[in-house]
Amino acid sequence: MTTTTLDERVAKPRLLDRLVVRPEIGSLLGAVVVFLFFTVVTDQFFSGSGVATWLDDASTLGIMAVAVSLLMIGGEFDLSAGVMTASTALVTATLATQAGWNVWLALFASLVFALAVGAFNGWLVLRTGLPSFIVTLGTFLALQGLNLGVTRLVTGTVQVSGMRSTDGYESAGFVFASTVDIGGTAFQISIVWWIGFAVLAAWLLVRTRLGNWIFAVGGSAQSSRAVGVPVVRTKIMLFMTTALAAWLVGSINILRFASVQANQGIGLEFQYIIAAVIGGCLLTGGFGSAIGAAIGALIFGMARQGIVFARWDSDWFMLFLGVMLLSAVLVNNAFRRRAERVRR
Repeated sequence: MTTTTLDERVAKPRLLDRLVVRPEIGSLLGAVVVFLFFTVVTDQFFSGSGVATWLDDASTLGIMAVAVSLLMIGGEFDLSAGVMTASTALVTATLATQAGWNVWLALFASLVFALAVGAFNGWLVLRTGLPSFIVTLGTFLALQGLNLGVTRLVTGTVQVSGMRSTDGYESAGFVFASTVDIGGTAFQISIVWWIGFAVLAAWLLVRTRLGNWIFAVGGSAQSSRAVGVPVVRTKIMLFMTTALAAWLVGSINILRFASVQANQGIGLEFQYIIAAVIGGCLLTGGFGSAIGAAIGALIFGMARQGIVFARWDSDWFMLFLGVMLLSAVLVNNAFRRRAERVRR
């Protein structure tokens, strides 16, 4: 009798090995833990209104975290992402309320503005070879000053309001700021935008040539260029995608709240990066997940609102962020090393 030994190279990988290679597995486990914890601690957390509240909290953060995750996988950062959400909202609001433009036309103008800034960021990073951290820090400061200066010049204050009386507000508000009734509970349409954006980004990453290019340029731009990957075009597109997401979030905010402060969005860029890192992205690029970033934002929303439901001091949320960030970096590195061993 002869026995045959299955070559380990063609053996079917174990379930654990298949899970470990997924960048988002750590954030998924973390989300389950946070969900179960606050479900036990407070009754309101898992109620209809409670779920709608923490999903709403996570939605706009999630849209930006997904876009930032794509950029980080591509090996770059954008520190102007937070203030860009305010800049696009201010452009829309100023043109609609001060210049009398139809809201849809104002939205289109703010979209062009956002894409232009994103393209400029990408072009400058690749043209100069400077770290994207430095280039986008400069853009962050420039946009912050522009927001404050132009808003004060046009309105005499640091706020633009009055969107509800503008032409086209109702139809635009329906698209960007309406609610969906599910089981008698109103859920913000921003949740639908968040889910749709995450699914589209995940599909692009794992099912298209563009996704392969993103992973390649993040892993090694020089090697990618040597095998024909359009590094410049890919990275500029990633910066423009982040700007597009900022426009979407800015549009949702201005149409929902009907006003915008010139200093809005400052500091949020770090939350976007943290959510992406919690979701499995490495700071060095070439590794990560759009779905993981969406889950990272979900953890943010659950924790922030869970603390409120539990009637704890909100200052504890910053401690939670610090612990989650450090834990995510350690877990991501461990999973990446395990994934590399599995793939060999």
